[in-house]
Amino acid sequence: MASILIIDDEAILAKNAARFLEKGGHGVMTAGTGREGLRIFSEFRPDAVVLDYRLPDMDGLGVIAGIRAEDAQVPIIMITGHGSIELAVEAMKAGANDLLTKPVALGELRQRIGQLTQRQRESSRLQYYEAREREGSQLDAILGDSPAVAELRSRIGRIAGVEGVDTLPPVLIIGETGTGKELVARACHFCSPRRDKPFVEVNCAAIPPNLLESELFGHERGAFTDARERKLGLLEAADGGTLFLDEIGEMDRGLQAKLLKVLEDGRLRRLGSVHERQVNVRIVAATNQDLEKHIQQGLFRADLYFRLRVLQIHVPTLRQRDGDVLILTRHFLADFARRYRKGPLHLSAAAERLLLAHDWPGNVRELRNLMEQAVLLAVGEQITPDDLPLARPRHESVAPGSLPPDDGGSALDRIERDVLVQALSEAQGNVSQAARRLGISRDTLRYRMEKHSLAGKRPPL
Repeated sequence: MASILIIDDEAILAKNAARFLEKGGHGVMTAGTGREGLRIFSEFRPDAVVLDYRLPDMDGLGVIAGIRAEDAQVPIIMITGHGSIELAVEAMKAGANDLLTKPVALGELRQRIGQLTQRQRESSRLQYYEAREREGSQLDAILGDSPAVAELRSRIGRIAGVEGVDTLPPVLIIGETGTGKELVARACHFCSPRRDKPFVEVNCAAIPPNLLESELFGHERGAFTDARERKLGLLEAADGGTLFLDEIGEMDRGLQAKLLKVLEDGRLRRLGSVHERQVNVRIVAATNQDLEKHIQQGLFRADLYFRLRVLQIHVPTLRQRDGDVLILTRHFLADFARRYRKGPLHLSAAAERLLLAHDWPGNVRELRNLMEQAVLLAVGEQITPDDLPLARPRHESVAPGSLPPDDGGSALDRIERDVLVQALSEAQGNVSQAARRLGISRDTLRYRMEKHSLAGKRPPL
């Protein structure tokens, strides 16, 4: 519960309000003058302040100014017997969070105090988490030494540095499921001049279309049946910062048209409102779908797609990140070992080979989940293949060259060997080029070359 300071020269009203709030579990202090109220505030620093506009020694606006000189965040509710638009504007300019007119319903007063103090607590938590986000959302949070990741970091840095006076061009992030598109979106924001402004994210696939419009654009009171209060949309909440729209391919076509207008002129209209509002927000969208195919099927607007892809980032799959599997594995092992209070863990040589041979259809997310499971179930300090529930290659335990691939192997093994030989031949023995042709990492290709006794052999030309 909150500690509350009531500043009001009407002693009976202040006493009744204090008694009512105390029954609700709040701690309450009272003051009869503005100067006394400022003294008590300086000494006790309450969680919220309720004050009358007319006081014997000064008006409420002067008290607000004194409080704000010491604390810019504490919620302040002003009470007046002469409510007017002019006074409301002056009170808000001075720093009041809310305005109530006499006679005040004590139940409403308690509700307003509860809402404002809750927002204050949430704001404090958000500031803490935002500080942590900044630390973990820079370019160095994208782990890996592969050329693909180096190019990704470089592109993010160039895009994050783009800044203008008006609305910025959007960014479209494309990549398979689990590649880390959200991490890229955060890096685009926290490496940009907007890093101190809001980063707001929403998953378009997780919210029904009829609710998503209200979430993004907000609504006025009475705009629809359940609209009992005015609501600020996420586009306005992200003003000055970044709005990340994950799974943009799932957005309803009608809503796509409204989003396009925001991208074009930076203006929006809340549901139920006749007034447009200007916002300066960068839109970062992400998808794992083929939007061009969606356009052909009539599911996605071509004009929105062309606008979104002004700046485009392709996030490489784990298969394309040559040599990064073991780097990520060791990072996840250390992270989960620390989280679950385990000792240092390491991979056996056989476990490393198994990880390098896997195709990772779920990408980094699959690897991360696998490492969490391995840490939780590990008995000793070493992670072995038995701790990794992955499909193992047929000849994993056979020494390279000990099994003739065309005699004892399966038909699939022979097909795989033929494909490797052809790719190496076309690449004139260049392993990196052959790996790119096959869409796998160089380490995976080397493992499969050893498996089929191709390592060190010159392919036929």
